[in-house]
Amino acid sequence: MTMTKPHVYDILAAAIAQEEVGTCFSLLGDANMNFATRLAETGCEMIYVRHEHCAVAAAMAYARKTGGLGLATVTCGPGLTQLMTALPAAVRAHLPVVVLAGEAPLNSGWYNQAIEQAPFITATGAAYHALHAPKRIPEAVRDAFVQARRERRPVVLGVPFDLQDLPWEGEVELPTPSKDIMPVLSPMPPHPDDVTRVAKRMAEAKRIVIMAGLGAVEADAGAACRALAEKCDGLLATTLPARGLFHDDPFSIGIAGGFSSEMAWHSMADADLIIAVGCSLARHNSVGGNLWPNADVLQIDTDPIVVSQGRVAADAHMRADARMGIEALTNAIDKRAHDWRTPALAKEIIERPADSAVFPAEPGVHDPRDVVKALDAAIPQDWELVNSSGHCSYYFAQMPGRPQAQFLTIREFGAIGNGISFAMGVARARPDVPIVLFDGDGSLLMHVQELETILRHKMNILIVVLNDGGYGSEIHKLRADGLSDAGAVFGRSDLAAIARGFGVAGETINDLTILPQLIESFAKSGGAAVWDVPISDKVVSPVIRRAHPGSVKS
Repeated sequence: MTMTKPHVYDILAAAIAQEEVGTCFSLLGDANMNFATRLAETGCEMIYVRHEHCAVAAAMAYARKTGGLGLATVTCGPGLTQLMTALPAAVRAHLPVVVLAGEAPLNSGWYNQAIEQAPFITATGAAYHALHAPKRIPEAVRDAFVQARRERRPVVLGVPFDLQDLPWEGEVELPTPSKDIMPVLSPMPPHPDDVTRVAKRMAEAKRIVIMAGLGAVEADAGAACRALAEKCDGLLATTLPARGLFHDDPFSIGIAGGFSSEMAWHSMADADLIIAVGCSLARHNSVGGNLWPNADVLQIDTDPIVVSQGRVAADAHMRADARMGIEALTNAIDKRAHDWRTPALAKEIIERPADSAVFPAEPGVHDPRDVVKALDAAIPQDWELVNSSGHCSYYFAQMPGRPQAQFLTIREFGAIGNGISFAMGVARARPDVPIVLFDGDGSLLMHVQELETILRHKMNILIVVLNDGGYGSEIHKLRADGLSDAGAVFGRSDLAAIARGFGVAGETINDLTILPQLIESFAKSGGAAVWDVPISDKVVSPVIRRAHPGSVKS
């Protein structure tokens, strides 16, 4: 039997398949459909989305949740330009993603979707490689995966689709895949002189907070941070992405940043030393330096930084792996009597509400804080939680008893509309566990078409929407400035009915007491569902109130 001679797109698919990413999020067009079809035939799971942005956003969440690499493919021209919101978020979140975007045909004098693609991609901070030499493609693909993994940022590949359609000339020789040649890096221990210096600074401090970020999560430094806090009479906190790392510790004050609770603000104000472990020290993390006004910041990181987002972020540094650095400090300091870590403080941490502000009750709508409290009590601990962006995301972050391993948020570009894509990425990374997406109505409606994707691919996703009838952050900021909110208020769409129109289960939650029953029912049935929860647009989060004092009228 005569075998059909392979095309370039066959070799392209084989080079990517041997990286064994597992899942590719895609939307087909002229410049990628032959490649994607061949990739599917290799056994790579293909999730066919309805919008190109959602392909890359889902790949981002897949990379974060698996700890590996995300893979997506879109067509050239308008397919590629749809990625301009997802890519900066992936760059800033340090997520390794490879995107096969295709390119316009090389041998055409004119092509309607032709555009100079590289400037768009490099403007986002991602890397772009135009692959125009067929013989180099297998190695160039491997090198792109190496770059994405090593630099922890997206790499976009452009391969003209007429070049992809050419017959492959010569023998097929694939290089060793990136996954097999990446160096295995041992943890970086701290220098003894640095340990001595930092231990001395700790001895001088009276109130220490150990603040862990995703670097601490990746280094498995949670237990070491707890031991150091116990020995130095310190408290524990996390950045928002690492929320829940110390969820069961009585002296954890939760999130450090704009989403901090009242207890965290109070405790941070008393601190005179913050030990930031594997944190990027972003502006939101410190609320522009206002969260810990009386404290010096010591950063422990393998790549310490000086200036972050326009401000000097740390006063001292220790270069080290998060776990090894913390363990070395724990061994170097003397144990202190517990003056700060008292039973009274532990009781206050448990009992003090995240936000005690009082807002008048409104008939027919819920206080979002009550919604989150009821959901927290009803949702099983082992379900995966995905938090979107927007005003509603503050409330959904206030579940202090939830472990970090079952939580995902990616907010580095401040864009709403990503939640449903992130949930799809997590659903493929954790296919055996129910996924709960917490979103706002404005955010969900930006990519509501992906409800059909969720249904078609049989994903187990429950979407809970705080529906305030508009864009909550803008509503409250406009009101604070004494301006009309008409441009941000759209009315409460019937999201449950919209969901049912897609064939997805839809519920409007007017009575919070039925949530346990609904959760139990969803646990049995699985599938896809949207719960539309009408909330008051008069309840203003502390994030907005602090930045815009006029947002709450007396």
